[in-house]
Amino acid sequence: MAVRHRLIKAGPSDVWAVLADGHRYAEWVVGTSESEPVRGKWPQTDAAIRFQVPLGPLRLVNETVVRRCEEGVALELEAYAGILGTARIAIELRPWGEHCLAIVDEHPLQGAGGRLHNAGFEALIQLRHRTMLARLARLCENEVGEARQASHRQPTQSSAQGVAGAGHA
Repeated sequence: MAVRHRLIKAGPSDVWAVLADGHRYAEWVVGTSESEPVRGKWPQTDAAIRFQVPLGPLRLVNETVVRRCEEGVALELEAYAGILGTARIAIELRPWGEHCLAIVDEHPLQGAGGRLHNAGFEALIQLRHRTMLARLARLCENEVGEARQASHRQPTQSSAQGVAGAGHA
């Protein structure tokens, strides 16, 4: 089982907001180029999104189905990868002070992926998770940073009004 974690400098609710948006799946999942919800209301149980995997001039279209959703805490997905079979991808979010500890656990379930699973394949999954968690962290941390900047911006008022008579002869 490939298990990897990352501290994301955003709250669990900020991370969940990204995970809960099926249109953003391709922004943080390595290997995908586009995603869109196709069944149900993502990320509720049994909802599905369709995603594309570009392979040179070809584009493979696959699907990911939500198998378990505990809002704000856990999301378990079954990703279909054609002839490679399916994989279980579990994402857990834990509060860590003001931040979020994201834990990803992935392993093959059915098909060739399960039969071919070995230490080399496990190492590739670990690399994929490192990149995936880095993307997720960047998205969440950027959004939190932008929200903070927006809340700190105050409308600038030109203070052409001075003390009455000041600077006049």
